[in-house]
Amino acid sequence: METKQPVLKVENLKTYFNLGDDKVAKAVDGVSFHIDEGETLALVGESGSGKSITSLSIMQLIPSPPGEIIDGSISLSGKNLLDLSEKEMVHVRGNEMGMIFQEPMTSLNPVFTIGNQIAEPLMKHKKMKKKEALKEAINLLKLVGFPRAEQIVNEYPHQLSGGMRQRVMIAMAMSCNPKLLIADEPTTALDVTIQQQILDLMIDVKKKYGSSILLITHDLGVVAEVADRVVVMYGGQIVEEASVYNLFTEPKHPYTVGLLESMPNLESTGERLGSIPGMVPPAHDFPQGCRFAPRCKHAMDICTKDVPELFNVDEGHQVRCVLFAEEGEKVAR
Repeated sequence: METKQPVLKVENLKTYFNLGDDKVAKAVDGVSFHIDEGETLALVGESGSGKSITSLSIMQLIPSPPGEIIDGSISLSGKNLLDLSEKEMVHVRGNEMGMIFQEPMTSLNPVFTIGNQIAEPLMKHKKMKKKEALKEAINLLKLVGFPRAEQIVNEYPHQLSGGMRQRVMIAMAMSCNPKLLIADEPTTALDVTIQQQILDLMIDVKKKYGSSILLITHDLGVVAEVADRVVVMYGGQIVEEASVYNLFTEPKHPYTVGLLESMPNLESTGERLGSIPGMVPPAHDFPQGCRFAPRCKHAMDICTKDVPELFNVDEGHQVRCVLFAEEGEKVAR
């Protein structure tokens, strides 16, 4: 039986930033994961954990200098993106990969109409004439829930609400039917009802087009609703990877446990939510050994000396923690 090729495969990705004065920020430090066809993978962690830099590395949008991908491979349907020229990457972006950015107001051009901005990738990648592209833009706006799409194409970003702008971003990202959709905090700064509409829309679009989704978020409630698998990042490294069910029912890494304990739930009876002491260390000043050790209540002497391996503790469940050294097997990465 032929094994399926992952849509996206990231191996040993290292993205560093040269800050001068011999300071190097190891923003992404040896990250490996894959996304299968039609799958939604959530990349989770606090601000500063390396999630967004991972997504920008995949899209080849790291500002250079000071940033540089110094090692690893990023394969989209078997094609290593790091081998491509900028001209070739321009074809991949928008055509084979679409991205929904965190803040649509800064991602949309304020001087062009919504219709022109959705039509642009269609004209570039699908070689459509402008009239045909604008007609398709109306269809895409209807797909993402605009009842008056014919009017919206002639409006400008400032005339739309935050939720409407995010819908436009989804329409743009899906315009060329990409294999992979990268959504970087797509519901941040939106109110709860609009957040739900955006999540439902992403699920519907995924079903319609069969796209794979890389969802970057710090909101575990969002993860529970839309993801199939979860990768938890901390200090530029993966600290846990599991199916959504296993992550919520049997979290292993102390950091993941802390994140889940800080979530409100319907069963809590007024007691204070849990919290993780301290902050994510800056990427140019990680502690020796386990990067989470200074904030971990289980930290031992060994944790401050050696960087822990990634251990396989169950099928598809991996954790970077010495607490699981005996029951797990080292992951060859």
